[in-house]
Amino acid sequence: MSQKRPVPLERLDACRWRIPKSYQPGMRVDGLIYADDTLIADIQKDQAPAQVANVACLPGIVKHSLAMPDIHWGYGFCIGGVAATDPEEGGVISPGGVGYDINCGVRLIRTDLTRADIQPRIRELVDALFDTVPTGVGRGGQVKFGRADLRKLLAGGSRYVVNEGFGWHEDLAVTEAGGCLDRARPEYVSDRALERGADQCGTLGSGNHFLEVQVVEEVVDPAAAAAFGLAEGQITVMIHSGSRGLGYQVCEDALKDLRDVPKRYGIALPDRQLVCAPVHSNEGQRYLGAMQAAANFAWANRQIMTHLTRQVFARVFERPAEALGLHLVYDVAHNIAKLETYEVDGRRRTLCVHRKGATRAFPAGHPELPERYRPVGQPVLVPGDMGRSSWVLVGNPAALDETFGSCCHGAGRVMSRSAAIRAARGRSIHKELLARGVFARARERTGLDEEQPDAYKDVSLVAEAVHRAGLSRKVARLRPLGVIKG
Repeated sequence: MSQKRPVPLERLDACRWRIPKSYQPGMRVDGLIYADDTLIADIQKDQAPAQVANVACLPGIVKHSLAMPDIHWGYGFCIGGVAATDPEEGGVISPGGVGYDINCGVRLIRTDLTRADIQPRIRELVDALFDTVPTGVGRGGQVKFGRADLRKLLAGGSRYVVNEGFGWHEDLAVTEAGGCLDRARPEYVSDRALERGADQCGTLGSGNHFLEVQVVEEVVDPAAAAAFGLAEGQITVMIHSGSRGLGYQVCEDALKDLRDVPKRYGIALPDRQLVCAPVHSNEGQRYLGAMQAAANFAWANRQIMTHLTRQVFARVFERPAEALGLHLVYDVAHNIAKLETYEVDGRRRTLCVHRKGATRAFPAGHPELPERYRPVGQPVLVPGDMGRSSWVLVGNPAALDETFGSCCHGAGRVMSRSAAIRAARGRSIHKELLARGVFARARERTGLDEEQPDAYKDVSLVAEAVHRAGLSRKVARLRPLGVIKG
């Protein structure tokens, strides 16, 4: 995709920038980017704004083509993009609006441990996690599923693996969608995808995926933090992973199957990476069903890793996980398309909401929230790089009004992986992290090099931008102490 001319950005306020639909032919709605002055300068350095404009051309798109402050260039949609289409008005579903790593997401586990408990044993703990939770490209684990059981897992998600003994039933209440999309269609998942996923449920993977031991270093909103069970000085664990090879294959299969579909339905696209199908078409339903099955796999994957993490803590500290207070705070997806209902132009409409590198952020009172969080709002988990911090936010009403209940999902890359590896030459990222008080393990040296802190925006700037925009508000800042990477 080439960017023929600069994308005009009209400033609306301190954290909102509009791309007028007059920018290019075919735009059905305006683009809207959330960012402050510092972040918008980085955003304008790549083609992400042009992708926001391209997404605005999708049939049935509603309100705006949206982008969060952590956006950067991606396949079809920018990473950090949000778009909702109305199936009743020819709205489409696009694999580029979900991405290859279907339901890549984050979960946060709180503990009753403090930094004083952890610090003397951080290396022992990280080594034990690294030896127990499989990491790396294509790497499988000890938990394997036969074809019949794997199809049950694709249908049941977290519910299925919890019933098989991998976790606690209370985990389901604090997982988005209960860890299961009921319209998943395992029969639409290819044999090749099933082969790739057979031994990868309960594995971390590679790239930006991680398992991190953190300390709550700052509480900004004491009431929300208390509702989430968080307090300063407390140890938490954050897990970031997705649907592994199975999800990648589902996306790859869909891109191939949908290649000629836009032409068949008379859909003109500014970028062929936006290949799509009407939600109500047979082709659209096949992708939706397979994608939701892959999303269930991802929830099951993070659930099994939660189980393994609890086992490690219990061994290292010689106490049961229950006694250590290893309760799940929340689990959110950030690469997914879901059918959700919103009020648009004065009427309730069921929309297909694409979130690619964007987190759901429902406010207080939303009926989909677990009862314990309904008075305060949904926890929004925003991981940063492994050298600085991550944030816990909470959803605000403005997100429901403006972004279909969506918010940022992380720091956002400013350096490609190959560029990060080049920038690491002659350096030891491991030693640099140690100097920051972070003990890190990775399967390959490049795992740390390509994920070095310099490769990312400062997540605190991203959190501040959505806080100022009113989409979410800051609750707590978490600093890494130990991390395992692929």
